[in-house]
Amino acid sequence: MKNYSVQKYQESDYANWNAFIGQAKNSTFLFHRDFMEYHKDRFEDFSLMVFEGKELVAVLPANKVGNELYSHQGLSYGTIVIQNNIRIKNYLNIVRELMFYLSQLNIEFLYLKLPPKIYNRVLSDELDYVSFLMQAVVYRSDIYMVVDNSESYIPNRNRKRALKMASQIEIEVREDHNYVGFWEEVLVPNLKTRFGVLPVHSLEEIKQLAKCFPDQIKLFSAYINGVLNAGAVLFVMDNLVHFQYSSGIEDRNSTAALDVLFDFVMRKYLDKKYISLGSSSDKNGLVINEGLAYWKESFGAKASVQNYIKLKTENYSNLENVVL
Repeated sequence: MKNYSVQKYQESDYANWNAFIGQAKNSTFLFHRDFMEYHKDRFEDFSLMVFEGKELVAVLPANKVGNELYSHQGLSYGTIVIQNNIRIKNYLNIVRELMFYLSQLNIEFLYLKLPPKIYNRVLSDELDYVSFLMQAVVYRSDIYMVVDNSESYIPNRNRKRALKMASQIEIEVREDHNYVGFWEEVLVPNLKTRFGVLPVHSLEEIKQLAKCFPDQIKLFSAYINGVLNAGAVLFVMDNLVHFQYSSGIEDRNSTAALDVLFDFVMRKYLDKKYISLGSSSDKNGLVINEGLAYWKESFGAKASVQNYIKLKTENYSNLENVVL
C-alpha cells in the first residue's frame, strides 16, 4: 500500500498548491490561492495537502470552525481536489488518510459543498462512492440550472417573443469593465429591493478578482442609448461558463435588455460544453423559486443538483479492506 502524509497548507506552499490546481482533474480557478485569499481575514484557513512521498496528489480547500471543517465557506463549492490519473484504490487510501488526520485533531465532521458535476474536467465521481462507504449525510441539495450545449440552443417562445420585441430597440451588448456602474446602479439596488441582501462580493473585491483573473472573470453589459440597463458577471472555465451575477434595471421587462444579454452570452459561448445559470433554490434547498427557475428554463436550461454532504471523520475505518 502506498504511504501518504497530510499537512496543513502554509504560505510557502503557494506555488506548489497553484501548480497542482492547474492540472487536477476536478479543479477550477476558485481553488487558486489568489481567489481563496481575497477574504482570508474572515476565515480560519485550514486547507490540507496530501503527499505521496514528496509528490502532491490531493488538496482540500477548507476552513475550520470549532471542531468542524468546511470546504472553504468563502467559495461557491469545494471538494477533495485530486490528481488527474488517480486509481480508485489510491483515492480510497487518500481520503482515509485525510479523515484519520482530522479525527486525530478531534475534528469530528467534514462538511463539503460539492461542485455540480458539470465542473469536472473529466469523470470524477469517486467521492460519491466514498460518501456511501462513510455513511455521509446529504443535508442540503440545490437545484442548479444548466444549458447543455450538446443540444441545440433554442429559447422558448416567450423568450423568442421578448427577443423579437428587443430587436426594435437599439440594445448594445459588449464586454467591458464597468463594474462600478453594474454594482452601484443595477445589481446592489435590485438585490436590496427584491431580496434584502447584498452581493457576496463587494465592488472592490470583484474588481480585485477580475484583475487577478482577467481570462476567467468577464463582465458583459447591455446599453440602451448609452445607458446601462443590464449586466452579467461570468466565470469562464475550460468546459463551461457560469453566470455568477446577472441583473437588469427595474424596467427590464419592457426593454428586454437582460433577455438580449443572456442570448448574446449563450451564442458567444456555444463552444463550451455547459452554460451554468446557477441555483434556483431557496431556504437551504427546501423550496424552488419558480419564477427564477422558469426564467432559466426559458433559455433551455435543465436541472442538475448541487449537494452538501456531512462526513463523520471517525468513519475513516469504513474505507479499510474495501479493495479485495
